[in-house]
Amino acid sequence: MTTIPALDTAFWLTCAGILGLLILSAFFSGSETALTAASRGKLRAQADRGSKGAEAALKITEDNERLIGSVLLGNNLVNILAASLATSLFTRMFGDTGVALSTLVMTLLVLIFAEVLPKTYAITNAETAAARVSPVIRLIILIFSPVVGAVRALVRGVLSLFGVRIDPDSHILAVREEIAGALQLGHSEGVVEKEDRDRILGALDLSDRTVEEIMLHRSNIEMLDASEPPEVLLSKSLESPHTRLPVFRDEPENIVGVIHAKDLLRAMNKLMRGPDASADALAAFKVLDVAMKPYFVPETTTLDDQMREFLRRRTHFALVVDEYGALQGLITLEDILEEIVGEITDEFDIDAEHPIRRSDDEGHFLVDGAMTIRDLNRATDWNLPDDEANTVAGLVIHEAQMIPSEGQVFSFHGFRFEVCARKDNRITRLKIRPLE
Repeated sequence: MTTIPALDTAFWLTCAGILGLLILSAFFSGSETALTAASRGKLRAQADRGSKGAEAALKITEDNERLIGSVLLGNNLVNILAASLATSLFTRMFGDTGVALSTLVMTLLVLIFAEVLPKTYAITNAETAAARVSPVIRLIILIFSPVVGAVRALVRGVLSLFGVRIDPDSHILAVREEIAGALQLGHSEGVVEKEDRDRILGALDLSDRTVEEIMLHRSNIEMLDASEPPEVLLSKSLESPHTRLPVFRDEPENIVGVIHAKDLLRAMNKLMRGPDASADALAAFKVLDVAMKPYFVPETTTLDDQMREFLRRRTHFALVVDEYGALQGLITLEDILEEIVGEITDEFDIDAEHPIRRSDDEGHFLVDGAMTIRDLNRATDWNLPDDEANTVAGLVIHEAQMIPSEGQVFSFHGFRFEVCARKDNRITRLKIRPLE
């Protein structure tokens, strides 16, 4: 009795080989998806808890180009080999029509069992799958490294012919941009609250912003004159809502010290009620004897660096100067923290009213001219540019190329701006609404 060629040992060995290659294809497809979709933050957390697989996944995803090149090389090898074996098998069984039949069958098998199924699992369990496959993938990367290196060199050479340059140290996504994008997406889908989004983005932006953008301008700084009588200094200190006040001599630009209200009160109390209290001692009191040395910072210092410096120096107060050493304003630790958590007010704030509020007119907002564009954008979810100006008033002046008068109306960047109040050369109040 003769053996049917289609059902001999070679048939079953070929079927087993195709099945094994499909399993390998599924492994490569799922591994690629898991390792590219896995969050490096979550993998880092797992690695810190002792997961060796997560630690290996972090290492191999540092070079995504080499990782993807190795996985794609392995995936294409097994897919092409599986297709070749299937073509040989079906041709042997059905003749010339076996080629078309093998193409149809292998397309369905590869699509369902080697692509959709493993990738669906990998997406829904990205970190777990990445940790499990990373030891094997690391070995595959090591084996395929010479071939992948040659392919990378060839690809870069071809791209260079078209003027495309690839930075070998670049990442697919910067960490900050990835976090910011995830927060914006989460907020748009209702998963992340606006306040939480603003706080995290505010913390991320500290390294990109300078003290010049948020400082209190010198025209609004309360100061003490070192030549004034002690009674006047004490009264001004008690009337001020601030605990620290700069002290100048001769002219406001000449800051010679910073007095803390508690230091001034202790010194005055000692001269008026202490064992050596006398009218002569009080009259001879000099505020600079108890004032702290002023701390000056350049206006180009980033908020991140300035906050670190505040913490290192254990101080909360700095005077801002320009490149010529001229006083520009002051900044406190509270100002920087407000960029993260929002406006901080207490019972001693003179104007606790928010600098923006809705107008009686539908769709209009009444905005303080000194309000920063960044704060306005955060409060309203608008997207006004802050490249040319820090404040809303500054933006209007920049766009108008003039100092507007009360009642003037301008339209730019998709918004209508109406000047409601002006004091001297400063715009103090604006009415703003988005254009339809």
